[in-house]
Amino acid sequence: MAPSRPTIKDVAARAGVSKSLVSLAMRAPDRVSPARLTSIRAAADALGYRPNAAARNLADRRSFTIGVLVQDLHNPISAEVIAGVQRQVRARGYHTMLVTGSADADLERGEIEKLLEFQVEGLIIIGHRMPAGARAAIDGECPTVIISRAEAGIMGLDSISNDDVSGARMAVNHLYDLGHRRIAHITGGSNQVALLRRTGYEAAMNSHGLTANIACYEGAFTDEGGYRGTHLALASPNEHSAIFVANDLAAVGALAAIAENGRRVPEDVSVIGYDGMALGALRSIGLTTIAQPLASMGADAADLLLQRIGDPSRPPGHVNLEPRLITRNTTSAVSR
Repeated sequence: MAPSRPTIKDVAARAGVSKSLVSLAMRAPDRVSPARLTSIRAAADALGYRPNAAARNLADRRSFTIGVLVQDLHNPISAEVIAGVQRQVRARGYHTMLVTGSADADLERGEIEKLLEFQVEGLIIIGHRMPAGARAAIDGECPTVIISRAEAGIMGLDSISNDDVSGARMAVNHLYDLGHRRIAHITGGSNQVALLRRTGYEAAMNSHGLTANIACYEGAFTDEGGYRGTHLALASPNEHSAIFVANDLAAVGALAAIAENGRRVPEDVSVIGYDGMALGALRSIGLTTIAQPLASMGADAADLLLQRIGDPSRPPGHVNLEPRLITRNTTSAVSR
């Protein structure tokens, strides 16, 4: 039979104090004298005692836990955003509970319901769409922030994103300044973010008088989507000298497709992605990209959520951050 776990009563007996004083020391150590606190901690360490967080939270009617739903755990940028979230919530004495989204609406709804069952005090969604079950959580007074997607006017919901239209224009302008005129775009699908980036691409092409050269090929925010869309672009008779890919993960697939086609990057085809994932900075990739402030987006989202937890009646807000161009090895001046 496994030995029973030490209790708060055991710690009190060993330290020679009352159970209530041990409880106070665990919850608010600054309210206990240094000598008593040292004695209590020494007794707890000697016994291997750990406070029962569930019991404490039940007594306080607080969980001090933030739920995080990640819609695409395969995209490396998710980890960078989560790091920003965790750094900020931990500094405020909270913890995170992570679940993943899915194309299966019932499964996704179940994941959010699971978070609510654990009485999370707020929800952060990392993804390009509103997941199934999120509206019910918000209507049930679970403060929520969505990262990467702009939302407005929904009470209890804040959002944070970068300026996708501006970023896409920045990508086209960079290629245009290098002399490229036949610039293709591999799209990210039909989600809001992908459509905004396509809008920025088309607006920039129009502004440079390249309306006749606008060429969009269907892709997705995955390496397979970028690979598939780039093969379509390379098969086109238009002889594109540059490709703007909807995100970095898809851009990695684009690089593979170009290599399979026997062409060189950037000598034959320049490639620029979008997101600023750390993986793109590897020497073996060296991807030119439009970078979002990923860690800052996570930290700012956590700040927004904690503000709403403190003041549930505040109006919904949206923060729109500016991306920046990072030039590496996959873009160069057009070959004449």
